Amino acid sequence: MSGLLALLDDVAGIAKVAAASVDDVAAAAGKAGAKTAGVIIDDAAVTPKYLQGFAPARELPIIWRITRGSLFNKIVLLLPVAMLLANFAPWAITPLLMLGGSYLCFEGAEKIFHVLFPHASHEIEQDMSIKDPGHLEEQKIKGAIKTDFILSAEIMTIALAAIEAPNVWMQAATLAVVGIGVTVAVYGSVALIVKMDDVGLFLTNNAPTPVGRGLGRGLVKFMPVLMWILSVVGTAAMLWVGGSIIIHGLEVLGFSWLGHHIHDWAYALGHAVPAAWTGFAEWVSKATMDGIFGLAWGLVLIPVVLGVSRLFAKG
Repeated sequence: MSGLLALLDDVAGIAKVAAASVDDVAAAAGKAGAKTAGVIIDDAAVTPKYLQGFAPARELPIIWRITRGSLFNKIVLLLPVAMLLANFAPWAITPLLMLGGSYLCFEGAEKIFHVLFPHASHEIEQDMSIKDPGHLEEQKIKGAIKTDFILSAEIMTIALAAIEAPNVWMQAATLAVVGIGVTVAVYGSVALIVKMDDVGLFLTNNAPTPVGRGLGRGLVKFMPVLMWILSVVGTAAMLWVGGSIIIHGLEVLGFSWLGHHIHDWAYALGHAVPAAWTGFAEWVSKATMDGIFGLAWGLVLIPVVLGVSRLFAKG
């Protein structure tokens, strides 16, 4: 009997350790996931463009296929690479982060440049040349998964840099939770966004009361505004996150001048307002300066990236 009680006591102890580990993973995942907020916003803002032009009945199946591709990107491809880097080449994490940050800066700056100086889109011309809807859908899904791979790599690298785990298994579990959680959040939000106009149209035509029909019309009219807001917020998030990654990377590599000055300027601006707004004003000031740097760096990269792209195309 005493042996059984001892065994039960050991099992209870193991259960407590396991429960504590689950709590630790959840807490670490939440902390790491918060660091990736800017990239997540951009991911959610970018994806709906791949659904434009398709019948409403095809939207959710396309989102599901992109979601599966995103999970494959994060869990099967990127998670093992991230763990290898973290345990055998941690020195490579900062340069990779800076490379991903540069990509975000380039994408954000290119979007702003396109608005200020409209020019023909090569992607749109390619889409118009494809006559088979099934083939166009395949091409769009492949393009979305390829874009997701780049953003997922940035999300996983940012999360990896933020994880403080006692061992490799906890680190891997936390990173997996972040990857799955981010994917569900992003593509769940995308599904809600792209179907909202269908919900509005249904209410407009079928709601039994004038209030319901008015709500439906309001949803239909609001969706283009929401898409515009998402595009603006996504672009700003790209520049903010990309700029802050580059600046922090420079500090890690020993070039801390810019980061220190931005911190001092943000501190001064934050303390120039009433005390109740100090923290918020300081954060907004720093985020704005990071974003301005990200825009400047992205504008520098535009001719470089386009030149390299042309060389590869010729090759």
